Amino acid sequence: MPLRDEVIEHLDRLYESQLVQDYGPNGLQVEGRADVQRIATGVTASLEFLTAARDFGADLAIVHHGIFWNGASPVLRGSLGKRVRLLLESGMTLLAYHLPMDRHGEVGNNAPALRAWGVTDLLPFAVAKGVSVGWRGHFETPMPVDDVVARIRKYYDAEPLSFLHGPPLVRTIGLVSGAAQGEIHAAIAAKLDLFVTGEVSEYNLHLAKEEGIHHLSVGHHASERVGPRALAAYCARTFGIPAAFLDFPNPA
Repeated sequence: MPLRDEVIEHLDRLYESQLVQDYGPNGLQVEGRADVQRIATGVTASLEFLTAARDFGADLAIVHHGIFWNGASPVLRGSLGKRVRLLLESGMTLLAYHLPMDRHGEVGNNAPALRAWGVTDLLPFAVAKGVSVGWRGHFETPMPVDDVVARIRKYYDAEPLSFLHGPPLVRTIGLVSGAAQGEIHAAIAAKLDLFVTGEVSEYNLHLAKEEGIHHLSVGHHASERVGPRALAAYCARTFGIPAAFLDFPNPA
C-alpha cells in the first residue's frame, strides 16, 4: 500500500500545486494516518462528504473545495469545527486542489469535459491568480447550438441556464468551471461563439445579448464534478488501491 506522504508528493507534482497562488492552501490540509488503503474524492469537503468518506473506509480524502480559505476565521467552531473533529477522530487525511484542478489538462474540471463534447485543438483560456484556469477549442464541423446545449446537458446531467444570443452554428467554445461568470469578458475578447461556466450573474444576460455570444451556466457543483471523478479513476490506476468518487448533488 502507498504511504500518505508519497501520494501527496505525487499529486502535488501532478497538479503543480506549488506554482499556483490560490484562494486557499492546495495539497495537504489535515494530516491523518501514514498508510493509504482507500481514497475518496469529492467536490467539497462538507460534513456529509467527509462522513461518507469515513464510512467508505478512506484513509485519504481529496476534494476540489477544501476547508481552509484565505481570510476566513481560523477558529475551529461550528461547521469548521465539526469537519476538523471528524477528520482527526477518524485519522483521515484531507487534500484539496482548487485552481490546480481547474486548469489541469487531463485530471481536471475543464479540458476533459471539452474533449467529451468533441472539442479539439484545446488551448488554455481565462486567467485567475495569474494562471490560466480554463480551456477553449473548436468543433471540426460547426454544430447547431441546440445540439451543443443538448450534449452539455447530457454530460453534466443538469439543465443549463442558457442565454442563446450567438450564431446558429457553434464552432468555437470556452469553458471555465465554477464561479467564473466574469470570464465571459475573456470569451468575448477571444471572439468565441459559446462560453460555458458554473455560475451566473445578472449582467451575463445583457452581455450575451449585446455581444452576440451564447452563455451557459450549468451550476457550480455540476461543473466541478469532472476533476474529482477523473481523479478517483487516476488514483485507482496509479496507486493500485480502491478509490471512489462520492457525489452529493447540489443545485447551486
